[in-house]
Amino acid sequence: MPQERILVTGGGGQIGTALSAALRKQHGDRNVIVSDIKPPAPAYSTQSGREGLNNKTTPRQKGRFIMLDILNTQRMAEVISDYKITQVYHLAAILSATGEWMPEKTWNVNLNAALQLFDVCREQGVRKFFFPSTIAVFGNSTPKAHTPQHTSLEPTTVYGMSKLAGELWAQYYWKRYQFDIRSIRFPGIISYETLPGGGTTDYAVDIFYAAIEKGHYTCFLKEDTYLPMIYMPDAIRSCLDIMNAPAEDIKVRTSYNLASLSFSPAELAREIRTIVPDFEIDYAPDFRQEIADSWPSSIDDSAARNDWGWQPAFDLEGMTRDMMQNLNKKLLPEAVSS
Repeated sequence: MPQERILVTGGGGQIGTALSAALRKQHGDRNVIVSDIKPPAPAYSTQSGREGLNNKTTPRQKGRFIMLDILNTQRMAEVISDYKITQVYHLAAILSATGEWMPEKTWNVNLNAALQLFDVCREQGVRKFFFPSTIAVFGNSTPKAHTPQHTSLEPTTVYGMSKLAGELWAQYYWKRYQFDIRSIRFPGIISYETLPGGGTTDYAVDIFYAAIEKGHYTCFLKEDTYLPMIYMPDAIRSCLDIMNAPAEDIKVRTSYNLASLSFSPAELAREIRTIVPDFEIDYAPDFRQEIADSWPSSIDDSAARNDWGWQPAFDLEGMTRDMMQNLNKKLLPEAVSS
């Protein structure tokens, strides 16, 4: 079987950083090309406090990295041709909360750029394409608990609208051209490696930094707001599993529901207190509460489990302990080593 040559767009983001490392481990450094509109960060910041939290950067990228604007279709085509790309993981996007401040740009980046890339890849013989979707495709008419794979889809954000349209185009490209696009509807992603990029579920990462650095957190969602979440190691494994599955096993050609954890800010705070007993939390809901209220509280992902064997490894307790352990090493290295 020929060696895969992989392009990761948006590779400097929350998912892209961890996924690129996993792909390089699987395929070798030279066979994974990471791209982003910004240059890779030189190293982690060691600043602390809120200023440091806002300025912490992603880990140093290893291997091949190129500056690439996904809206530049000609340059995208050149890169895919020059590097003889066989798989694309298209992660570049503007997320839910940020997208509400710039709706037209979000639509352009999240959908129009993806459609252009679908065409470029199909024309140049790329074998497989990963297009991440999101629970933001659901809306107020969707069943909140155990949201089924096939249900009402009426997103309330431009982020969700753009991703839903992308799902339908992915299905269209498969049916009309047999172009193998695979997709997952990600819940909120929790990671200690990089900060999130403007999503409604970001509190579930911010709260850990606040617990370690301040012992207090003000949450922008209500205490009883249940949302589906996933820990980054499980999220990365889901990407690899669906892309490594035989094409005949991928029966959903829009996007697969994916589930792992489901909890509220109050439940997460209680779990953190098992490690940081004096941790305190209060609540000041903002515009993101309305977005969260339109999303499911839990997800039925039986299609992913049945079709390509999806199974998460982390529960709430395991995720919390692993997050705290790794963030303590990152933020307080002297305390950990002493």
